[in-house]
Amino acid sequence: MPLHVPPAPAPALRSVLTALGSPTAVREARTPSLRAAQGPATPELPLPVYVLDRITAQGLTATRLAGWRFLIRCGDRAVAAADTMLTPDGWAFSHFFEGPYIASTERAVQQAEALPQSYQPRLLSVPGLYMLTLWLHGDVTAEATEGHPAATDLLVPLAPAPPGISSHRPHRVAELLPVLTHRASPVKLLGSPA
Repeated sequence: MPLHVPPAPAPALRSVLTALGSPTAVREARTPSLRAAQGPATPELPLPVYVLDRITAQGLTATRLAGWRFLIRCGDRAVAAADTMLTPDGWAFSHFFEGPYIASTERAVQQAEALPQSYQPRLLSVPGLYMLTLWLHGDVTAEATEGHPAATDLLVPLAPAPPGISSHRPHRVAELLPVLTHRASPVKLLGSPA
């Protein structure tokens, strides 16, 4: 079934278009792939990026919207991504980047499009595990700027995933959350205070 990709805020898209159109408008240099790209660079597949701030032993989570990510396509493939962030003045361009998460995001989205149920795609970052997932939210009518993972939503870890967690394998939140909770919990060392 098709994914219901939420529309990005217009100022976020404009900030990426400005950064692509005017390299002097941003402080950071373009990535090597963007500098070497032939033809026009187009921002596509806007995905809200959420951060999983807290995982408790009860499995309760706290997520927050951290920005919007756009894949930057040149020709027939994505060569980079652009992140935006919310500032006191609204959405602003943050930076360009490249690396394994670009191709992994494209692959996960293609896999999700083949699923029998419709989803709203989002990205969920788990900083404590250096992990990024494609979050497939089951409520396709939800505001993309709100919410937290429901037990029946799917999380697809992107490559590279932490050791012991398979990349590109969809997991129900209720199934993966206990693994993340265990992994994110601090390990008590022998002789350390309780």
